[in-house]
Amino acid sequence: MTVEAAPQAGPATPQGTRTAARPGARMRDYGILVAVVAIVVALSFSTSTFLTTGNLINLLDQCAVVGLLATGATVCILSGVFDLTASASLALSAIVGVQVARHTSVFVGFAAAIVAGAALGFITGTIVVRSGVNSFIATLATSIIYRGLAVVVTSGAIIYPLTKQSVDFGALTWPSIFNLTSATILFVVVVLIIGVVVAATTFGRRIYAVGGNAEAARLSGIRVGSVHVSAYVISGICSALAGLILASRAGSAQSSMATGLELTAIAAAVIGGTSILGGEGAIWRGVVGALLITLIGNGFNLLGWNTTYQQVVQGCLILFAVAIDRWLRRRAR
Repeated sequence: MTVEAAPQAGPATPQGTRTAARPGARMRDYGILVAVVAIVVALSFSTSTFLTTGNLINLLDQCAVVGLLATGATVCILSGVFDLTASASLALSAIVGVQVARHTSVFVGFAAAIVAGAALGFITGTIVVRSGVNSFIATLATSIIYRGLAVVVTSGAIIYPLTKQSVDFGALTWPSIFNLTSATILFVVVVLIIGVVVAATTFGRRIYAVGGNAEAARLSGIRVGSVHVSAYVISGICSALAGLILASRAGSAQSSMATGLELTAIAAAVIGGTSILGGEGAIWRGVVGALLITLIGNGFNLLGWNTTYQQVVQGCLILFAVAIDRWLRRRAR
């Protein structure tokens, strides 16, 4: 997606308020919620274990990683760009976190991973903005570079924290409020913060304006390049946090972590109703999209279905979401 794509009649506004009065807008807002409720009801009646406390806690814990990546992907898509570096940034940030922890402490290692994620996002955004290359291609190439760096740093091996650090390193798996894992609490807090920033601040309005019509935003005095770089930084931080959660669960980090998960994150954002053309959508939609994908996977496991077909279902959902988005845009003209 290029920053000039999808010209609009004017800058979009948060939550798609420009078309809020239309039935199509309501469909985009609440259609995903109806789908989630339908799956929850179906699984509640078809299995005896879905509504158990253990399964629900596990469901939210599984959603944390995809949800964080979907949050970062949503911010980027809203601003009019794609980020295919998410999973590579996740792996490289987690590796940095483990390596730093080995020489200092677990807390410092976690902080270093977040800083690394922000730095990688800044580099990615700068490459996209300065090169002028389509964001899809530019971030695809950059992701290959990051994944290669991860292999170089680890020599292709799995790296572990020191033995005495193993308990503290698994802190994100510990039970927390209402027995939810610390990873789930972290996920909720980060999503709430980013959601408020995007929906209720000047920076958020600039994201929608740039994604809706980059040229109009530029003429109105918005620094389009800075907005895009900031979006990538947010995505990088989300990737780093997701990487820490995976590393904390496994007690290690490696270069092959989360391979291909960036596509699942983009799928979650699109399924949630965020327009791939930019300027329309919301953070909560991407999170609900991630929850829907997680629910599908959980349902396949509980029902004992062949998980091979899970990818078919996800693909159909993506096609359906994109087709609906295109249809709604045509009706809005």
